[in-house]
Amino acid sequence: MIYNEFQNIKISSLAMGAMRLPKLSADDSDIDEKSVREMVAYAIQQGVNYFDTAWGYHNGNSELAMGRALKDYPRDSFYLADKFPGYDLSNMDKVEEIFEKQLEKCQVEYFDFYLFHNVCELNIDAYLDKSYGIYDYLTGQRDAGRIKHLGFSVHGDLDTMTRFLDAYGKDMEFCQIQLNYVDWDFQAAKDKVRLLDEWNIPVWVMEPVRGGKLARLDEEYATKLRALRPDESAVGWAFRFLQSVPQVKVILSGMSDFDQLKDNIKTLSEFKPADENERKVLFEIAKDMTSRTALPCTECRYCVSHCPQGLDIPTLIALYNEDAFTGGGFIAPMRIGTMAEGTRPSDCLGCRSCEAVCPQKIKISEVFANFFRK
Repeated sequence: MIYNEFQNIKISSLAMGAMRLPKLSADDSDIDEKSVREMVAYAIQQGVNYFDTAWGYHNGNSELAMGRALKDYPRDSFYLADKFPGYDLSNMDKVEEIFEKQLEKCQVEYFDFYLFHNVCELNIDAYLDKSYGIYDYLTGQRDAGRIKHLGFSVHGDLDTMTRFLDAYGKDMEFCQIQLNYVDWDFQAAKDKVRLLDEWNIPVWVMEPVRGGKLARLDEEYATKLRALRPDESAVGWAFRFLQSVPQVKVILSGMSDFDQLKDNIKTLSEFKPADENERKVLFEIAKDMTSRTALPCTECRYCVSHCPQGLDIPTLIALYNEDAFTGGGFIAPMRIGTMAEGTRPSDCLGCRSCEAVCPQKIKISEVFANFFRK
């Protein structure tokens, strides 16, 4: 297993995420704990020492399952990460209650890593609202030794991330972002990496294979990659790309079965980062993958200057493209839900003034009517 240095400790480059644990049925809360214990045992045997869970994973049962699985091992032999569930605004005034319950569920006296979970447009104002006491409480727990390292995860845009860092960046020791060779440009992950680098904050990676999309490549893409490295798997390429990003310290993978765990451990037991030519091919594949569902907006903003409502049309199209490529999800609806009245896609008049000046001939009014109002 490859290890990366973080402050005065060494963390395995592969971390076992507990969001997609094996299950006994279709019920997400019905975790197969026997399999989880076997996977944890194998992971530890092979050198994995970082485990990540959260309040909402598996309808609240992930913390319980991981607590029971890790209880068999000396506390100083692994690092455990958990998160404050700020993705639900009803939790904002319950930070102490939730934190204490998380320690109880995980059967530990402290967390090695603890995160402000899912900083985004929905919750940034609440996270920055001092009256909730979230920042003061969590930094206090860090000072008391019940949190060893404090960080945050982010699904929001760059402006939201900047606001959070401007307020709390001096206390953030690491940041977890969605990063893979598709999202490097598609979700502007490269800009988030650059911003974190300016703050000297190392990167933890979530969604390294984009929810499985990068593990199941079309044959035309697989053929291109085999020409570069005949023995590298599709998942391997996702990890080799991340190994080429020097700011990355930890790669979280939500492994739902033993085979995935074994394959990932094998891949990350070797340091074989993608070189510049290989990165170029990966980015070409990513561009082709997203273009098959995405609208070809070039952000020229001609449309904005001709919109009587003053809508930020390129931003709304980017949200459409994210949702279309992902096949649904929470990012687009969440961000639209935080937009002020008069700025949402539903405020489009359908006048088609924007379409008259769009160089790409995008049927913008139809996109807004058929997608955002469905």
